[in-house]
Amino acid sequence: MNLVQWVNFPALGDGRGSLVALEGNKSIPFDIKRVYYLFGTQPGIARGFHAHKALKQVAVCVTGKCKMLLDNGTEKTEVWLDSPIKGVVIDSMVWHEMHDFSPDCVLLVLASEHYDESDYIRGYEIFIKAVGQ
Repeated sequence: MNLVQWVNFPALGDGRGSLVALEGNKSIPFDIKRVYYLFGTQPGIARGFHAHKALKQVAVCVTGKCKMLLDNGTEKTEVWLDSPIKGVVIDSMVWHEMHDFSPDCVLLVLASEHYDESDYIRGYEIFIKAVGQ
């Protein structure tokens, strides 16, 4: 499986503007059980720095942009989230960090499960041991 999996969202609309519909098991590759968004991130502040044991997510910048680091323990890559019609899948057991938020960034995240603190891996060394590296 590729570390970076993009999901494209068709923009619907007319002269009045555009609309994107996000639907579980259609445009989003899982049932959606939780939705949250980050905004107002202060300059120079990064977010994330964790992985999930089971949770899957799709992240999309509905406005602005940010850089996301994805790391599966073998491969690392950085991608820019900068379009409201394109999201990135954050699979389970992928360490992720978000950096370089634009002042207007709103990062929307759709999650496959409800919040569960026990699903988080918050230390990078613990993550590397968990993926067997």
